[in-house]
This record gives sequence, structure tokens and C-alpha cells, in this order.
Amino acid sequence: MRVVLAEDSVLLREGLVRLLDAAGMRVVAAVDDAESLLRAAEEHLPDLVVTDVRMPPTHTDEGLRAALVLRREHPGMSVLVLSQYVEERYAARLLASASGGVGYLLKDRVADVTDFIDALRRVAAGGTALDPEVVAQLLLRGHSDPLDRLTPREGEVLKLMAEGRSNAGIGQELVLSEGAVGKHIGNIFTKLDLSPAEGDHRRVLAVLQFLKIRSMP
Repeated sequence: MRVVLAEDSVLLREGLVRLLDAAGMRVVAAVDDAESLLRAAEEHLPDLVVTDVRMPPTHTDEGLRAALVLRREHPGMSVLVLSQYVEERYAARLLASASGGVGYLLKDRVADVTDFIDALRRVAAGGTALDPEVVAQLLLRGHSDPLDRLTPREGEVLKLMAEGRSNAGIGQELVLSEGAVGKHIGNIFTKLDLSPAEGDHRRVLAVLQFLKIRSMP
């Protein structure tokens, strides 16, 4: 089985390469960003693409969007997406892209080597592999306050955003670096289903969502 792997964490990427090699799979390319993933997939036309959802430069959904491009341009190409935590919107988009040869797993599943390799083989053969936690979230989707998806810290960051604080101001208030604040804000955008779009200011949209929900009786 020929695999193209996309993961920006060097340690995880090298670990996955060794894991797949030990399982008898051949990693024909291991890259660290979405553009390189698209080029490698076009060049090698692998049996399976394994990619992280979040890739440089913005670490939002570059990997997922690249996977969707590949599914559209090469319907027979199997894709398995790995995510740090449950992002049900991304899972739904991937599953809606085709009827088979897709998978969405949390990165924690890699630790269970046997099940993980079985999932890769199943997806490469045209089947599906969906993380149990993702299934649970998809079943609950639409029946909860979207702000409930935020962690307590992300809720604090959003509250300070609603107060008009800059990233630097939020960092000073919560004793966080600006980089950490930016990462929390990226998570907030993801969990509130705010994808990058021309003409939209996601920071404002997040605050409006926060204010609208908090003002409801």
C-alpha cells in the first residue's frame, strides 16, 4: 500500500512513518503543509492519504480542505484525516464528500496500533473509519449551545474579545503569551463553525454569536 502522509509535527510524522513501514505500508511522501500534500498526492497518486486537519500557515483547516480537493479531483483516492480533538463540522464535510474510502480519527487512536492500522487498511480498501467520539458528537450536533463546545479558557478568551480586548490585552489579563491567545482564538473559530471567508471578520462574528446567545432569555 502506497501512502502520502501530511503532518506538521516532526515527531508525530516520523513516528507515523515508522509505524506504517513496520505494518508493511510504503510512505512515498511525508510532508508538513497542505500545498506539499496536494503536490505529493498528484505526483504519486497513492492508495491512501493520511493528513492532519490543521496545517500551516494558519493551523485551522488546511489539511481538511486539501483532503476535500483530492476527493473532488480524484474520487477513487482514499483519505483518512487525523484530528487533535473532535471537530464534528470537519468530519461531516469529509463524510459528505463521498460514500467510501474516508476516515476521521482522533490522534489518540494512533496509540492503539492494531486498531489504527486496521482503520487505515479499511479506508484504503474503500471503507470508512469514524472515531466513536466523532459519532457521538455528530449525533448531538444541532441540539446544544455552540458555546458549550468551548473549553473554560476559550470561554474566557471569547468574553474578553467581546469586551474589545486585543490579543495582547487578553494575554495580559489571562497571563498568556500572544501566541497562546492566537491559538485559543483559532480553536474558538473552529468550534463556532467560522471558516475563513472573504469579506467576513471572524473575530466580529464570534463576538456577535457570543452576545446573541448570552442575551437570549
